[in-house]
Amino acid sequence: MKFILGRKENMFSFVGNDGLATAATLLSVGKVVITQVKSKEKDGYEVVQMGFGTRAAKNISKAVQGHTKDLGLFAVIREFRVDNASAWKKGDTMDASLFEIGDEVTISGTSKGKGFQGVVKRHGFHGGPRSHGQKHSEREAGSIGSTGQQKVSKGRRMPGRMGGDRITVKGLRVLGVDTTNGKILVSGCVPGIKGALLEIKSQNK
Repeated sequence: MKFILGRKENMFSFVGNDGLATAATLLSVGKVVITQVKSKEKDGYEVVQMGFGTRAAKNISKAVQGHTKDLGLFAVIREFRVDNASAWKKGDTMDASLFEIGDEVTISGTSKGKGFQGVVKRHGFHGGPRSHGQKHSEREAGSIGSTGQQKVSKGRRMPGRMGGDRITVKGLRVLGVDTTNGKILVSGCVPGIKGALLEIKSQNK
């Protein structure tokens, strides 16, 4: 199983050998360091923990500094569940060379935050008619309950905070790998803003 941390850079059109243009996203993966390997016998589950990026010591707690002692000061620490954690050891490094062109990957991240939005933008409601007695209610939600139950049902789609959710996109294909600069090009789009943290792992187990 292949896995690594990276950040979203930008999107553009990628023209393949067949001459067809497809949407593609450029990811910066840099170098990650394994900070801890957890075993089922000792910790109850198989996990490989890794650190990515750098951060000033003043912005990292003493506990985390002690945990990653002699390995570096990392901006992000994340865990990946694996079947055989013993295949890795503390201090190992990973970079873009881990992936090859044609690999299918699953990418997880946090979607763009949209703030407080109404039902038309948030849920795709069509809204009310624009005429025939309507006044300033084209984008209203309409009725949210019935007379009989005397309450609003749980799960009713209503206005609220939109975005900022954890999103996982499967079936993305690696289109290019630049090991010198630590870049990976994948097909399609991935969640988040530019610079968003992403968890990248191979889809095949």
